[in-house]
Amino acid sequence: MAEYSSLADKFAALRPVLTELARRRWAATEALAFGRGGISAVARATGLSRKTIRTGIREMRTAEDAASPPETTRLRRPGAGRKHRAAQDPTLLGDLETLVEPTTRGDPQSPLRWTCKSLRRLAVELQAQGHQVSPQLVSELLRTAGYSLQGARKTREGAQHPDRNAQFEHIAARARDFQNRGEPVLSVDAKKKELVGDFKNAGREWHPQGQAPQVRVYDFVDAELGKAIPYGVYDLHANVGWVSVGVDHDTPAFAVATIRAWWLHLGTAMYPQATELLITADSGGSNSARARLWKRELQRFADESGLRVSVSHLPPGTSKWNKIEHRMFCHITANWRGQPLESREVIVSLIGATTTTKGLRIQAALDAGQYPTGVKVSDAEMTALRIERSVFHGDWNYTMLPHRSPRSKRRAKP
Repeated sequence: MAEYSSLADKFAALRPVLTELARRRWAATEALAFGRGGISAVARATGLSRKTIRTGIREMRTAEDAASPPETTRLRRPGAGRKHRAAQDPTLLGDLETLVEPTTRGDPQSPLRWTCKSLRRLAVELQAQGHQVSPQLVSELLRTAGYSLQGARKTREGAQHPDRNAQFEHIAARARDFQNRGEPVLSVDAKKKELVGDFKNAGREWHPQGQAPQVRVYDFVDAELGKAIPYGVYDLHANVGWVSVGVDHDTPAFAVATIRAWWLHLGTAMYPQATELLITADSGGSNSARARLWKRELQRFADESGLRVSVSHLPPGTSKWNKIEHRMFCHITANWRGQPLESREVIVSLIGATTTTKGLRIQAALDAGQYPTGVKVSDAEMTALRIERSVFHGDWNYTMLPHRSPRSKRRAKP
């Protein structure tokens, strides 16, 4: 009994520093030292199985093991150890892939065809089919098979107009011509309407731990504050933008009023000798190619400024390629991320403070004007417009000519 206690104490002291191979060899030497019944005695004292001790004795007695280099770090023979679950269950991976991609694996009636395919749900369904799996094992199998968590990508643009590429080439050539002649080229569009008030705004910002801004639970429009309607004008050459924050409706009248504001506040100073202006815009929305009010308001602006106002619309379904989207609006969104837009003044300030390392500058102002919807433009008013349509797609490319003489280039002072 004393020997048993001494052996157990010795093993308890050595166990933390012994590898699997060293434990096996040590137990084997002790069992051989005991003689008859040594294997059972060592097993009782150490808790190791008799099979493990016998394996250690066999390794010590085999000439092959004795000839192996002492510095080897392998603890088990090649191929030893428990087999992976996928090797033990040959149908596991196939059943898992059928659940994940039922439409491509020939099983459109899969139990998870119309439900969220979380790791836990997949594991439960595989267990119901007789497989012994856990959510962690499901994750390992999916990654081994080349799967990863992915979101849907917006790549399908629907039916494409046959002249889509030709229109993009036409816009590019037209823009180069205007810029080479020193005339302004603008990209215009309306940004997403924003709720005004202490509402949650997407994104995160740094705050002291546990002191995140407190906002409303429900995103219902505040009857007093309403919504803000940012409409932007972006100068492609100068990398300068103007944004009017409207409070009424996003109409063609509001869109042209924003262009007029840009001209009065920035354009006249930046382009004192301009006689023409090129506007690139989407084919829909408040600057739609088919909107009569858009053309009538542009005619008024042309008459007021004396500019020849040329317009080129992007083909239908290509609004994301509008320059203003990825050169100005995206930076505004990033600048006010995570900040509640508590008032119209806050919105104007955040827009005006937006800058980039490439030198983007934006000026913003509140437009409290009223722009009612449903304004009709008669056939007589349309007939009175001076529209010069391009030979190529005159519905997308046209110029509003002022009724009075165009602005003449000022002669540079000697």
